[in-house]
Amino acid sequence: MKTRAAVLTRVGADRPYGASRPLTVAELDLDPPGQGELLVRVAAAGVCHSDLSVVDGNRIRPVPMALGHEAAGTVVEVGPAVAGIRPGQHVVLVFVPSCGTCVHCGSGAPALCTRGAAANGAGTLLSGARRLRWDGAQVHHHLGVSAFSEHVVVDRASAVVIDDDVPWPVAALFGCALLTGVGAVQRTVTVRPGDAVAVFGLGGVGLSAVMGAALAGAYPLVGVDPVPAKRELARQLGATHVLDPADEWPVAPVDYAIEAVGSPAVLAAAYAATARGGTTVAVGLPHPSAELRLPALSLVAEARRLVGSYLGSAAPHRDVPRLVALWRAGRLPVQALHTATLPLDAVNEAMDALADGTAVRQVIQP
Repeated sequence: MKTRAAVLTRVGADRPYGASRPLTVAELDLDPPGQGELLVRVAAAGVCHSDLSVVDGNRIRPVPMALGHEAAGTVVEVGPAVAGIRPGQHVVLVFVPSCGTCVHCGSGAPALCTRGAAANGAGTLLSGARRLRWDGAQVHHHLGVSAFSEHVVVDRASAVVIDDDVPWPVAALFGCALLTGVGAVQRTVTVRPGDAVAVFGLGGVGLSAVMGAALAGAYPLVGVDPVPAKRELARQLGATHVLDPADEWPVAPVDYAIEAVGSPAVLAAAYAATARGGTTVAVGLPHPSAELRLPALSLVAEARRLVGSYLGSAAPHRDVPRLVALWRAGRLPVQALHTATLPLDAVNEAMDALADGTAVRQVIQP
């Protein structure tokens, strides 16, 4: 079948992207789903910094690549050997397809799936196949999803069934922002009532971490970002203190600091804000060449911890339904993250708004 999709053809284009157009919206050939795969009509796709990091070269991926990794849609067709899902069901798509058999999947850490990581790095589906072609040439998949498209073929492991009444712009955000941000404070670490928490970087993931920490009863809960509108939104979502990075630190050192920027300098600042015995959680994705310098003695003499968190250490098929239930109960106001709804043809302009810091979560509806 044919599908329109946003294809990244070159990395590191000059900004503004609305002028340089690194993403081309083109008509591609999409093969039918193979064994263990699904055909999904995309209803909404969130625009995330992990997409921007591929466009600007901070995250190295092969091109041409059909971009986008945070989405929700309707199952159209199921391939051979697919169980537990049927056409017409609504699904959230997640960006780490887990094989279920490697040591990480077997130990309850599907976000670290060995086969999933290899497929994502190579730009294929979990099977190793590519189902997209442009003028006869293969196009790589982005994190097994390629969500900036009218239709996608994904592995069954990339799809989590949800109830039909969840609005699409809300449903899409569960696949990355919510899993990653809430998971960082509830799965990677376990924030408890009265724990002091600071979140550095208030994009979609950082604000999701604020929501998760507020839900856990953190106090104080500090949100740090240079953009005033994001600080105000963090306050609305439960932050008790907000500050510009240049401001004086308003509280005592915290028990947990969450870094959601992908900057070594910000990660060092988060570490510095953490108390003796505290934990700094690195969530943002830095450039592969970036290095971090910390006072090594503090790790031992002050019993501090620095931990990484990928996909919020989540198990999507377990955690997405739980997060949706919390949203339904009014305890996770996911809709507050939704900045704007855009057509597929505005994908380059969406990258500009994200890079400028003026958007939290734009949603593309192909």
